[in-house]
Amino acid sequence: MSSLALTVLLLLVLVTLLLAAGIGYVAYCHPALAVPITAAGMAVALVVACLSLVAAR
Repeated sequence: MSSLALTVLLLLVLVTLLLAAGIGYVAYCHPALAVPITAAGMAVALVVACLSLVAAR
């Protein structure tokens, strides 16, 4: 992989972690919305699945 591809992959990982933290925080502050760990885990799983499809191409 080129250094550009690795940099983009690193940025996508950071955005994924930020998304998971944001969803977990919102779900924690408003427990009626969802269980925090489940919501954050589902978001991470979705992004990882999408990233693995892109990386496989």
